[in-house]
Amino acid sequence: MRTKILGIILGVVLLLGLGITMQVRSSMIGFMNSELDRLGQSHVAQLAHEVSEVFAADETDLLVSELDEAVAQDADSAYALILTADGEMVAHTFDDSAIPADLVVTARSAEPHFDLPDGSGVVHNYSAVTDDGQHVVVLGLSEARPTETIDGTTRRLLLTTFLVGLVGAGAAALLTWLLTRPILDLARTTTKIAHHDLSTRATVWANDEIGSLAKSINHMVAELEANRDTIAESQEARSRLLKQLISAQEEERKRIARDLHDTVGQALSSIMLDASLIERSANSAAQQTRAIGLRQLSAETLEQVRRMSRELRPSVLDDLGLAAALDRYAAEFQLRFPEMVIELHCDLPVRLPPAVETGLYRVVQEGMTNVARHSHARTLSVLVTQRGSTVLAIVEDDGTGFDPEQARTNGQSVGLHGMRERIELLDGTFEIESNSSGTTLYVEIELENLGVGSK
Repeated sequence: MRTKILGIILGVVLLLGLGITMQVRSSMIGFMNSELDRLGQSHVAQLAHEVSEVFAADETDLLVSELDEAVAQDADSAYALILTADGEMVAHTFDDSAIPADLVVTARSAEPHFDLPDGSGVVHNYSAVTDDGQHVVVLGLSEARPTETIDGTTRRLLLTTFLVGLVGAGAAALLTWLLTRPILDLARTTTKIAHHDLSTRATVWANDEIGSLAKSINHMVAELEANRDTIAESQEARSRLLKQLISAQEEERKRIARDLHDTVGQALSSIMLDASLIERSANSAAQQTRAIGLRQLSAETLEQVRRMSRELRPSVLDDLGLAAALDRYAAEFQLRFPEMVIELHCDLPVRLPPAVETGLYRVVQEGMTNVARHSHARTLSVLVTQRGSTVLAIVEDDGTGFDPEQARTNGQSVGLHGMRERIELLDGTFEIESNSSGTTLYVEIELENLGVGSK
């Protein structure tokens, strides 16, 4: 904006200055020509009358002195000469050796202008007939002095234009600074706002349109700051509630898993024991067959209960850690989906915090389940490793893939949203990359953010 305003002002000043200079120069040239014509006609008429008196007195030897005196009286007079009616030279003010070759021809043809051969300028020819009508007097007035005056005036006007341009540039710079200072301040303010700095405020320089805009921006920023604080408080409360819900959910899973394992498991074990006793004491083959069937059904049910218990909350996760829990889950997963190749790599030198182990276990569990349900993959790879204070988890398959954004907008990403929520509660990052060649879940958790360093 500064460049545009400065360019417009300088352009207008220079155009006006040059236009005025050219107009003044043109007017001065026109005035010079009219003045030369007026003086030339007047002087040549007077000179013709004086030459007539010389011819009348038959003092022709005084013709040259009369012409020299006439030329000397006017600073603009370049030469004077007398021609006969036939065009013969009678007298002149030149040395015989300095008479221009084309001068007589020009004078005879009554040409109004003659260029001096020495390049000193243009001469205007003016002629008048003597009183006896036998001679013609030609007087040449030079443009040199008036042209020099016009050129000097033009130079002064151009210099004035240049100085006015400099003053205009200074005034334009000051004007643009006054105009753009509040605008640049608004631009800096909006940039800070775009970078989430809602503590900034725009300076109100004046009570004009820009000042009103600055006040509106300040009001908007104040509203945004208040809303951000409210949202932050709500988000913090939501995070606390979500942590409590997840913790309560895990505790409930643990309780139900323990009840299934202990209460229901013991009951089924008792049923299996009783079935074995009935089988041994059966009096008939039919009773023995029923007892065997009851024992087998009880054994299958017990295995399902134990599997459900492990899925709800594997005790090995609490007892031995994440690596052992994932090893057992991968083995069971392989039995359920034998057509899929499972590759599990766990490199965890030490136990992780319980919340991190639980969160990663649930994310890997959900990711593997999604692969089995939706991807039609042939190979499933799981990597869990720790590098310094950073824990990485990657779940990758070679399935058909999907569009994560479309799944989110269609409301079909409850599982993905749950995984993301778990990781974000641990101050980690959760990313999904998916195309027709497969899908990759990428999880990264900084233990230092949780107050746990590398061990």
